[in-house]
Amino acid sequence: MVDGDKVAPPVPGISWHAISSDEAALSLDSNLTRGLTSAEAQQRRAQYGLNELTAKAGTPRWKKFLEQFTDFIVLILLAAAAISGLLGEWLDAIAISVIVLLNAVIGFIQEYQAEQAIEALKQMTAPHARVLREGNIVDIEARHVVPGDVLLLEQGDIVPADARLISAQNLQIEEAALTGESVPIKKQASAVMPSQASLGDQKNMLFASTRVTYGRGRALVTGTGMTTQLGKIAGLVEGVVEEKTPLQKRLDDVGRYLVYGALAIVTVVFLLGLLRGEALVEMFLVSVSLAVAAVPEGLAAVVTIALALGVRRLAARHALIRRLPSVETLGSTTVIASDKTGTLTQNQMTIRRIVVDGRTIEVGGEGYEPAGRFYYNGETIDPKSDSGLMAVLRTGAIANAAQLQEGEGRWSIMGDPTEGAILTAAAKADYWRDSLMEQYSALAELPFDSDRKRMSVIARAPGGEIGLFVKGAPDIILELSSQVVRGEEIVSLDDATREAIAAANDALAQDALRVLAVAQRILPALPDDPTPALESDLIFIGLVGMIDPPRPEAVASVRIAHEAGIRTIMITGDHRETAVAIASELGMFQPGDQALTGAELEQISDQALIEQVERIKVYARVSPEHKLRIVRAWKARGEIVAMTGDGVNDAPALKEANIGIAMGITGTDVSKEAADMILADDNFATIVAAVEEGRSIFDNIRRFIQFLLSCNIGEVLAMFFAVLLGMPIPLLPIQILWINLATDSLPALALGIEPATPGLMQRPPRPAGEALITRSLATLIGFQGLVIGAVTLGAFTLEYFWRDPGNLERARVMAFSTSIFAQNIHAFNLRSTQHSIFKLGFFTNPYLIGATVIVLLSELAIIYIPFLQPIFKTVPLSWSDWGWVLSLGIVPLIVMEIAKAMGLRR
Repeated sequence: MVDGDKVAPPVPGISWHAISSDEAALSLDSNLTRGLTSAEAQQRRAQYGLNELTAKAGTPRWKKFLEQFTDFIVLILLAAAAISGLLGEWLDAIAISVIVLLNAVIGFIQEYQAEQAIEALKQMTAPHARVLREGNIVDIEARHVVPGDVLLLEQGDIVPADARLISAQNLQIEEAALTGESVPIKKQASAVMPSQASLGDQKNMLFASTRVTYGRGRALVTGTGMTTQLGKIAGLVEGVVEEKTPLQKRLDDVGRYLVYGALAIVTVVFLLGLLRGEALVEMFLVSVSLAVAAVPEGLAAVVTIALALGVRRLAARHALIRRLPSVETLGSTTVIASDKTGTLTQNQMTIRRIVVDGRTIEVGGEGYEPAGRFYYNGETIDPKSDSGLMAVLRTGAIANAAQLQEGEGRWSIMGDPTEGAILTAAAKADYWRDSLMEQYSALAELPFDSDRKRMSVIARAPGGEIGLFVKGAPDIILELSSQVVRGEEIVSLDDATREAIAAANDALAQDALRVLAVAQRILPALPDDPTPALESDLIFIGLVGMIDPPRPEAVASVRIAHEAGIRTIMITGDHRETAVAIASELGMFQPGDQALTGAELEQISDQALIEQVERIKVYARVSPEHKLRIVRAWKARGEIVAMTGDGVNDAPALKEANIGIAMGITGTDVSKEAADMILADDNFATIVAAVEEGRSIFDNIRRFIQFLLSCNIGEVLAMFFAVLLGMPIPLLPIQILWINLATDSLPALALGIEPATPGLMQRPPRPAGEALITRSLATLIGFQGLVIGAVTLGAFTLEYFWRDPGNLERARVMAFSTSIFAQNIHAFNLRSTQHSIFKLGFFTNPYLIGATVIVLLSELAIIYIPFLQPIFKTVPLSWSDWGWVLSLGIVPLIVMEIAKAMGLRR
């Protein structure tokens, strides 16, 4: 790891994009034509360290395993096991310890994920780089690049460090993963940008891990390792502190309340027993029994297993969960903060409109798949019968350097996305570039550059004519044109037509479409040395307007999210106009909503942002630090924030959010490692499905917690009132433990597989501060526990005082059997708090039927298998005994059916 004093920036405080390359070289004491000497490079490597990212030491596996034992309920169980062992109750101690250990193993296996975000960032950096050393071009490991080095870059290279451009020839850089830009950025070495310019606007800067897609250039290294923009993101990821999820917090609250209540009851019973003259040791044993009865030993294990089952269901729906509690957090989500490029949009430029001969033609289809129709005035047209439209597509396809290709059932492009969009539109009209170029043989090319803002291809047409095919910025192409296509003719370009074309261009741009113009010219002969001077006296053909379109399924998903009371906001590095247009099309941006740029966000304090954040629906041209501020502002208002993204720049916010959601196909390794959930299909709709699953899981968790607590309260009340009335305790600690761990767990898990409640996504999210057990639910749990406790104590009293007076062992078996049967019957009550089990049907949850059968068979084994009898202190029961057990055990079902009929919900 590089020492902290070696990662300071070489010249702190300088905005490299705001000064010239000569000034930058002077500041870094470098030579732009010869580079550094070997001695200078070695000295700087010793001073600044290697050009690589550093990470904090990961948590050892043994420590991660021990962390599984830090939950409040688990600590109480460990204390109970220790006390049981000290008192000689080894079976109790071993049983509790085994359950706690199993829970820890499950949690460790499910949750152990090494913190690989920094390692993934390292893998993104270039393995080698070409630099100038003493005037010679040298190929070195990228980790040996130092500030002041002069980089040589060409198409296909990965930029190894942050650098100030020295020279650029048609240089274009893919920065989508860092800034969110959906198209490569054209770089300019001569430009000097304002000091406050955002990353996306720094046209004279290159950033580590971005890729050269076109052209070549030279650049002066200004930052390496942790001082690069990539390094700053790595530092932000490291600096985010993980918080407990809402479910973990609520379970901790439940555990505390249970323990406090148990301690109060144990203290009262212990003191009353001593005042009544009972032996100290005996009362202590009774108190331990009460404590065991109060704490639901199986709760932690059941919640973990239920969440794991939820993970499996989500995986079947293409949502991969990295941390178990994130399943429930999804159901609590109140805000989804989504990146635009590749998440809400397809990250595939698509031509939407073509303007030719005064007509605006709509183009159907999405992305790079060459499928879609052409429409004029709402009616489908045959492109082959429209000579003007075919001229636009033909010219755009010839003046093109991209390739449209199909692989593994998906269409993609190699080259510039805007050129790929033109090829796709041409293919929709059955104009394939490969076939086209067999007819139009390319003779020369005038490549695009940022000064001309256009590119041209000279090609020989099938008839032998030599044509110049041009595409570029509409204003430039229009200025260079003297004629225009009108129908089947070519006419002079008058002022009125120029104004109409300019107005059409403005209309497309106002809809956030990226606009290119196409034109051509017939040349008398092939020039010996083609120059841009040929690009004059052009025949203007038309305009093409394109955009990175929304995913079709994202529109429906946003609508469903809004119906579910979830706010959706867009956070992107793209331009405001484009972001607002996409957000409006998705239904995320309505009249009266606000859109903010990163520069504007810089002027707002954290407190002001917290106050305004609910009104801001779109954030454009933002940096990773801005994304963190936005997420934190929502969290400061008590919201549960889900952040989606796929780029390197999303990683810190993904980790800061309550739940980070990364894209599985287009997402970087960095974003995946920082996220809690990964969308295997990159489908925004999967998020909504996951939220629904999360809500359903929470309902089921609350359902089986109600089951566990009402059953445990029944045991506590039976024990409590027995002691108060001067009766022997009706259940032994080992019997209580068996009921809590085995009897309760299987039915509870079966309740966790109940299908989602109808209308689940039409109700608002749960309030962020809502307790796991509300006051009304606590009242219901207490009432249900009272019924179970009454039948348990009733069975004990019936046997001990009436049917077989004084036979304590037999009376305890009656109480044990009745409690088990009553609790299993009670599980059917909790399938719905509104509908009768007779309406739902006893057999509509086969898992609950299976759990009940297993529990009842295990109860029979404990009672009738000889070697188990001394362990659980049981004796065989007669047929008449079972008649009483069944009669008393069915009482909870009868009581709850009456309660439902009387309007339990009210």
